[in-house]
Amino acid sequence: MKTDPVGRASSPLAAFSVHGKPRPTCVRENLVAEEANLDQTTADAWHCLVDGPHSGAFNMALDEALLEAAPALGQPLLRFYEWTEPAATFGYFQAYAEVARLTALRPLVRRPTGGGLVPHDRDYTYTLVVPPTHDWYRLRARDSYRRVHDWLRHAFGRLGWQTELASIARVEGPGQCFVGAEQFDVLWQGAKIAGAAQRRTRSGLLIQGSLQPPSGAPARGAWQEAMRKVAEQHWSVRWRTFVVPAIVLDRAEQLATGKYGHAGYNQRKAMGSDPYY
Repeated sequence: MKTDPVGRASSPLAAFSVHGKPRPTCVRENLVAEEANLDQTTADAWHCLVDGPHSGAFNMALDEALLEAAPALGQPLLRFYEWTEPAATFGYFQAYAEVARLTALRPLVRRPTGGGLVPHDRDYTYTLVVPPTHDWYRLRARDSYRRVHDWLRHAFGRLGWQTELASIARVEGPGQCFVGAEQFDVLWQGAKIAGAAQRRTRSGLLIQGSLQPPSGAPARGAWQEAMRKVAEQHWSVRWRTFVVPAIVLDRAEQLATGKYGHAGYNQRKAMGSDPYY
């Protein structure tokens, strides 16, 4: 399988580009921290990557490669990304045969995180990678889930969109992330518009999130900027442009070809331990 063409950085501090174009910067230096409304107040320097479109296999592969690299990164990484074609992903523990009947979208790629079936034909997607030394890593799963969705709720509020977090779970379509809602999912006018899935390993915490924008929703770029602004204001985050090291890209391409783009991995009937690690 041919993965997406991506640039390689000669060192962790070199410029990184896609298709010859510089990546948009997320650097926010010399910020004045505003009063925090959430429960984390320690000043932080976080990495930010506004990524281009990739295949479903490469998107999942890069997230896993970044999780493996989390201890070396030292600080959380926020990645915004897109898709080269309509696709769908499904949770690590789901059975391929079951989810394949629920959507016509292909390719259908197994995520490294849990959760249910997610369509990626028009959504805004993001990833948060947290090293094991950071406060977020020590949160319980329900608390990190709530915190990331409260982050989205505040971002929508900056853009004039009033959303809320689901107070209880509402199961309507088992196995489908955007049918019904889990507790703390983001709701707009009573309907779920944002969900996420998580995975914790010794390397760190991986959160993969999807926003299914309703008609009239803020543009992708405005939403991304609002997410960064909320982190600046509530957690005193100082954004730094992330440069993807060549070794991480090589690992992602290896995973995309040998794992996430491989039918033997995606179509396994049941997942326990992962033989593709």
